[in-house]
Amino acid sequence: MARPKPQRLNPAADLAGKSRTPGRSGNPAKAARGADPAAKPGAKPAAKPGARDRATAADWVSGARLRTLPLAIAPVALGTGAGIVAIPDGPWHPARALLALVVALALQIGVNYANDYSDGVRGTDEHRVGPARLTGSGVAKPKQVLTVALSFFALAGIAGLALTVVTGQWWLLAVGAVAIVAAWFYTGGKHPYGYYGLGELFVFVFFGLVATAGSAFVQALTVNFEAWLGGVGVGLIACAVLMANNLRDVVQDKVAGKRTLAVLVGPLAGRILFAVFMLVPFVIVGFFALFYPAAWLVMFALLAALPACLIVLTAKTPRELIIALQLASLTALVYGIGLGLAFAL
Repeated sequence: MARPKPQRLNPAADLAGKSRTPGRSGNPAKAARGADPAAKPGAKPAAKPGARDRATAADWVSGARLRTLPLAIAPVALGTGAGIVAIPDGPWHPARALLALVVALALQIGVNYANDYSDGVRGTDEHRVGPARLTGSGVAKPKQVLTVALSFFALAGIAGLALTVVTGQWWLLAVGAVAIVAAWFYTGGKHPYGYYGLGELFVFVFFGLVATAGSAFVQALTVNFEAWLGGVGVGLIACAVLMANNLRDVVQDKVAGKRTLAVLVGPLAGRILFAVFMLVPFVIVGFFALFYPAAWLVMFALLAALPACLIVLTAKTPRELIIALQLASLTALVYGIGLGLAFAL
């Protein structure tokens, strides 16, 4: 059965605080007649052209937002390389690195589905201009999306528990629990911190410092300077990816009441911050290259970073910002793997 066409919010009414909850109406018959003047009372509105009742496999893969996965891979690769430096005379542990990667990837995918669920049920995605979401588009039931999100959080928890057992460091369970809670409350709960301009801060902490330092720690049972400073670099690039995503939706997020950092500082300052987030990590690479000459090769990542900055500073359409987001994700991947190899080799 085709789904009814959802009501659109009125931006002017939203800003005045007078809009109704998305998809609700005090008079269903009147709402139906408003969608189609020829409709009879109680009749269902016509479905959207091409609307579907069920999500396809491609929809679920799209919902995982694969372009964000480099943000999970990069800190693990960098942290593993830093951990190997910390134990020059000891063996490295590939199984631990693999488990750390599973934790990071599962958390990233889990938070993507959790955002899909939370933004969808809250009505934020009614204004979205980016790729369609599972919940917001109506092709998947909210409970299905929530179940998938929780399944990936559970997978991250299982891999984290395995890491805890093999390292004997039981306090890691607390770190993992905090990471899962932070992933959920990014857009979940009554007061999601992603709606108050704190998204970049938490991304920097968890997908920069925590992921990198944690990956180094499970290798060497210590965290060295390389891991901390490298975590700063990869964390800043992760902030740039989030900024590009939020700049794309800045007008729509403002209407929906989602106060991201891009909304709070404005598009111009947001574009400048993107460039800062992208370029400062390469100053860190220059510093590391004084001690690890192979780190100079990481500068090749500028071939993606510089065009991304130029696009964001001059972009006029959402499509351009999506391209910049993809280039920023590629930069993160090359940065994390390249610097990790420079340390390890």
